[in-house]
Amino acid sequence: MDSDVEILEPPEELIEFIKSCSKFIIAGHKEPDGDCVGSQLALRSALLRMGKEAIACSAGPFKRTELNDYSGQFSDVPENDNDAKVIIIDCSNKERTGSIHELLDKYPYAIIDHHAAVTYPPSTRESPVYVDPNAPSCTLLIYKLITIFDLEITEEEAKYLLFGLCTDTGFFRHLTEKNAHVFEIASKLINRGASPKHIFNEINGGKSLNSRILLGNILSRTEAHFDGRLLISCETLEEFNIFGLQSRDSDTLNQMLLSVKGVEAVVIIRQELVDNCTVSLRSVDKINVAKIAAHFCGGGHKNAAGLTMKGDIASVKQKLLEHFSNTFNN
Repeated sequence: MDSDVEILEPPEELIEFIKSCSKFIIAGHKEPDGDCVGSQLALRSALLRMGKEAIACSAGPFKRTELNDYSGQFSDVPENDNDAKVIIIDCSNKERTGSIHELLDKYPYAIIDHHAAVTYPPSTRESPVYVDPNAPSCTLLIYKLITIFDLEITEEEAKYLLFGLCTDTGFFRHLTEKNAHVFEIASKLINRGASPKHIFNEINGGKSLNSRILLGNILSRTEAHFDGRLLISCETLEEFNIFGLQSRDSDTLNQMLLSVKGVEAVVIIRQELVDNCTVSLRSVDKINVAKIAAHFCGGGHKNAAGLTMKGDIASVKQKLLEHFSNTFNN
């Protein structure tokens, strides 16, 4: 059996970066998910316990229903303080933070991320980089960082960290025999008071009737390509205008389509503007959708990635099919 994949320890440059400053802006990517939110809030809590000033900053929007109770803890405008430093969470650069990135330009910054298929700058004392693509969630890196300062994880921090871990692992279903270490950390978080049952209900409950209607619409127009190895569906601009972001349940949709026999990858195209679409990519195992997303200036993980592309649904689908043709025929 393959050996367990351990998560990297934080670099010394990041530890000194934090020790040398008393004020922090913790920024995450636009359209945050549970991993980003959980990582930001857990790190903010730990920094406050260390006697530092810290705010969590996000451009939003908080479109996922499970984030409704967390959005009020974020500011959309960084504090104007020349003595502050920025820690960018769950993304590779300031541009990914969205509309707030120009406000962050004047601050020294560090990066904490776990995404593959991205080129990162080298870690330096002035701009430390803590990246581990083998970590299935960014919250695991935050856990490592908090504990290296000899802090006991609080119950609140444990809930944030497990929330993010469950989000990015699909409640552990994406983990393999190489991830025993992850379950060890999850056990420690549970021992500190985080409830898997409560978090499961947070992530999977509270959905609206509109979300179920939209889910049915998207499922009904699913197309099979390459002998059923690829499934593609879409959300129209009209549906986006009617149902909005709050009615999306991407995790359930992808899980249902990936469960179809013979399917290796799933593409969902969502038209949000007349000339612009967002695309989510998922795969079961072998297909590296992060590389496909990177080809179109997107990014993500091997089995879960996304991108934005100019055009309508038909033109975007054609470009993706051409690229997947190379993938499936080689």
